[in-house]
Amino acid sequence: MSLDKATIRRVATLARIELPEAELEATAQQLSGIFNWIEQLREVNTDNVAPMSGGTDLKLPWRADAVTDGGITDKVLANAPEAQDGFFAVPKVVE
Repeated sequence: MSLDKATIRRVATLARIELPEAELEATAQQLSGIFNWIEQLREVNTDNVAPMSGGTDLKLPWRADAVTDGGITDKVLANAPEAQDGFFAVPKVVE
């Protein structure tokens, strides 16, 4: 797929990306190369390939599912503009 400057300019506008006029040609070539590579991938026969969620069958170790407060309440509340009784104090927002 070959993209021209007008198409790149339109895509940049839609994506809200500022793209200088001097970079339009290089960007068009780069995106055209990416689309050509995608077209090559579409030609690969994957009929007998099982779907994968990752490259290996490794399993992540499980940790104990225990509720903790982290034990660093003082450090966390040190960042608060105002704290009260071990909690962040915030202004009332609902009447």
